[in-house]
Amino acid sequence: MNQLSVPHLDGNVLAGPLADVFAVDPTTAWHRCPTCRMPSSIGELHVYGTGPGPGLTGRCPGCADLALRAVAQPGHLWLQIGNGAGVFRFPLPHSAR
Repeated sequence: MNQLSVPHLDGNVLAGPLADVFAVDPTTAWHRCPTCRMPSSIGELHVYGTGPGPGLTGRCPGCADLALRAVAQPGHLWLQIGNGAGVFRFPLPHSAR
């Protein structure tokens, strides 16, 4: 059960930012939550952060554990997978800037 009461969008909102980095449709990527073990695709994640901030946070639809964060910056996309402290920085093509 989703424990966050904030309204959310589905993971398909991540298609735009992630399509700038990945050559395939990223919303079909498979994910298994390390906390509740629920399998889902990126498109099924509950996404938060469509306000004035620069990033989107995708959470497990089963337990709301962090699955990924995507933050757009001019010329780059920052991507954090799961709860780890590491983050990936992808350069964006000129057309995505």
